[in-house]
Amino acid sequence: MKDIEFPIFKTKMDNDRPFDLADPEDRKKYFAFKAGDEIEEIRDYLKESAFIIYLLGKKSAGKGTYSKMLAEVIDPKKIDHFSIGDMIRDVDEELKNEEKKKELLSFLEKNYRGWQSLDEIMDILKGRSTTKLLPTDFILTLVKREIAKRGRKVIFIDGFPRNMDQISYSLFFRDLIGYRDDADFFALIDVPEQVIDERIKWRKICPECNTSRNLKLLPTSKIDYDKNSGEFHLLCDNPECSEVKMERKEGDEAGIEPIKERLEMDEKLIKQAFGLYGIPKILLRNSVPVEKAEEFVSHYELTPEYNYEWNEEEGKVEVKETPWTIKDDNGVESYSLMAPPVVVSFIKQLADILKS
Repeated sequence: MKDIEFPIFKTKMDNDRPFDLADPEDRKKYFAFKAGDEIEEIRDYLKESAFIIYLLGKKSAGKGTYSKMLAEVIDPKKIDHFSIGDMIRDVDEELKNEEKKKELLSFLEKNYRGWQSLDEIMDILKGRSTTKLLPTDFILTLVKREIAKRGRKVIFIDGFPRNMDQISYSLFFRDLIGYRDDADFFALIDVPEQVIDERIKWRKICPECNTSRNLKLLPTSKIDYDKNSGEFHLLCDNPECSEVKMERKEGDEAGIEPIKERLEMDEKLIKQAFGLYGIPKILLRNSVPVEKAEEFVSHYELTPEYNYEWNEEEGKVEVKETPWTIKDDNGVESYSLMAPPVVVSFIKQLADILKS
């Protein structure tokens, strides 16, 4: 990211050995090897306490992937992630169902406080575009409702704050939702825009559990081949899910072009949050300069480019890896990191914060 230097986190170890980071079982061994002590410290902390993390990163920076993977490693039953965007889309669907709409309006009438009437907000929802933000007070009310559904868990909030004014709300958000005794902090994510572009174009989502993977950059351990179309498909390998075919989101083929303004705003928000005092921050860096990679990371932690071939004779998909380099936002030739080493950095920084 321009103007902010995110530190390079060292995950390379003297007695390192290769792990298959696409395989869920080998990934468990990887995390135990790289951050086993810190994982146990966080689990011990969660026996008595919880915390809230505001995830701040550009669109498609990996917020959902990192938080879901951290939950997978620590304890899926005690950690929840939700995105503001998904929450609003759920509200849109509720408004189409008369019974659910009635329940929603009843909740809002009892809990919403703001400068605009509910009728005005409903009109905004009906004519809403992705570039027009809903009133912050309304968003806060919906978030409180969302958290109430989850009980006392660790909460990763993705998509709040979304503008400069909301930064100040987030500082006091803990009190608004009744987590007065729990820690809250930011997790700021730095990902080069070239990586985001490729992530969007090749992204695949599980329609059942919403796990996100990437056909080109982060496949699952299970690949399917459609002989009729000649296309390869990822099958979800989340242990809590079934082997569902993962799907592309509509519009993803355009990459970052439709969201350039959004990315610029996201960068301003990250810089604003970076300079705040009094709230701990976790800094997650996705890339490492090529010239420093050997010192800081192991080769299998670097993001390769994946290609697929159908072996007719053996009746299976063959996966081939090739090196993938990108230019970071400052023009430095770099490697992108796979999700697990970024999550190792997340775990270690989180454990340090919880101890302080």
